[in-house]
Amino acid sequence: MLALKGLAPYLLTASAAIVLVLGLMHLLYTFHGPALLPRDAGLQARMSSISPVITRQTTMWRAWIGFNASHSFGAILFGVVYGYLALLHPAFLFGSAFLLTVGLVLLGSYAFLAVRYWFRVPLGGILLSLALYSLALFSAASGR
Repeated sequence: MLALKGLAPYLLTASAAIVLVLGLMHLLYTFHGPALLPRDAGLQARMSSISPVITRQTTMWRAWIGFNASHSFGAILFGVVYGYLALLHPAFLFGSAFLLTVGLVLLGSYAFLAVRYWFRVPLGGILLSLALYSLALFSAASGR
């Protein structure tokens, strides 16, 4: 368990912190400022007046805001939980193949989405987070 006293918990905490910061920034941009507004104001007006096929109880604009906020919550949750476990309960976290796999799959999924749909800043952050997470796993495994 030498690795648990070494770099692994700090590498994983850094990975989690990046996702936490990205999630917090995304949440802030969802509700404040123009960053997530369409460049065409007419598009926002149209989205505010059209419902998705699934229901008439919301509009595409309200769904857009909700999807962005819930996406932020997921990133924030990952950052808080994995950062907390890495710093305060590293033996539990690094002893759980399930939690380590879930974290790796989530970051890998975010990386896939970032490559396909996002832009450079979140892509860079997610790739850095994934690299730190992978280094933490390698560090922990080599210390056993």
